[in-house]
Amino acid sequence: MNVIGIGTDITECLRIAQMIERHGEIFITRVYTPHEIEYCSSRKSSTQHYAGRWAAKEAVLKALGTGWIRGITWRDVEVRNRQGGKPTIALAGGAREICEKLGIGEMQISISHCRSHATAFAIALCDD
Repeated sequence: MNVIGIGTDITECLRIAQMIERHGEIFITRVYTPHEIEYCSSRKSSTQHYAGRWAAKEAVLKALGTGWIRGITWRDVEVRNRQGGKPTIALAGGAREICEKLGIGEMQISISHCRSHATAFAIALCDD
């Protein structure tokens, strides 16, 4: 497999908590998929998990080399977890179209968080 792109992001958990507090359900449903909302809301430190997914979405778009261009929405990038906890990325809409154009067959993600910050690192891969 060849590396097409890499991306990283770090965000303050307090910033995400303030966005949730200020905008509530409108913010959450605009940024996160129903699956992500269910996962994060069920966690003891839900803000840290929301922040980790925010960072993951940013890192994925950096790995694609696009950033937030027209045709891509926050919910086009979804973080899911395999049994055992390993995060994976599911792409839809504009993000998936760009992935297909670039020949990207796999997107790998790593997410970490603590009380104050969440960070993510993404790698876009294509077959040889």
